[in-house]
Amino acid sequence: MTERDVQLADGRTVRVYDSGGEGEVVVWHHGSPQTGVPLAPVLEAALARGLRHVSYARPSYGGSSPQPGRDVAGAARDVEQLADVLGFERFATLGASGGGPHALACAALLGTRVTGVVCIATIAPYTEPFDWFAGMAAPGGLRAARGGRDARAAFAETEVFDPDSFTAADWAALEATWATLGEDAMRAGQAGPDGLIDDDVAFAKPWGFEVAEIQAPVLLAQGLEDRVIPHTHAEHLLRALPDAELWLRRNDGHVSILDTTPLALDWLRERCAPTVG
Repeated sequence: MTERDVQLADGRTVRVYDSGGEGEVVVWHHGSPQTGVPLAPVLEAALARGLRHVSYARPSYGGSSPQPGRDVAGAARDVEQLADVLGFERFATLGASGGGPHALACAALLGTRVTGVVCIATIAPYTEPFDWFAGMAAPGGLRAARGGRDARAAFAETEVFDPDSFTAADWAALEATWATLGEDAMRAGQAGPDGLIDDDVAFAKPWGFEVAEIQAPVLLAQGLEDRVIPHTHAEHLLRALPDAELWLRRNDGHVSILDTTPLALDWLRERCAPTVG
């Protein structure tokens, strides 16, 4: 695994992690908040399948430059430049939780460079007809984000994580397979709230693309018991996407659903065209 800072056309730097190799490329979009450092279960599952794992830190996370006011679509522009620097043309993309919208952005805006998408426990775009907040155990941050960055930053000053956002299955996952996720989220939080603030504001405003534009196949994996991003978000996305499949798991929450990652990588290999190029 190599770690490097890549300078983008606008002068920002993005911290990137690359396992290297000649395998098909999968770009991982991390959750909110995380640092972009590869998570052991994701990396191990990718390498076991001969895949090249690439991940990066979004602005204000993990050493990447800030970009206040960014939208979800900006991730596609960043990843396009990273792919050019790292020397791969086509790739699949995988995002969990807050990473899901950014994976979708790549598919919507980079055309045939993206061969397939997996979104695990992902949030859907905000629209008035869809009850975006219904079923969320702690929607305060996203409600504040609807008021803009200043409102979301003010909320962050007193924000406290609600442990009821996670199910018993989630807590068990964080104590076992996904312990590295919890540790990484703690590191990201200790570095400051800006990345999470900008993520939430980006989710709560127009994303800069329409999911209906996505032509690549999309797999949605969602826990029926998810209290952070309720399953209705995946169902809403399923209706909007031209080519999508939903795995709805009855006993999973927001973290435990990540156990589908190895199977999701198998789905990408079987469903999508070869990504080396």
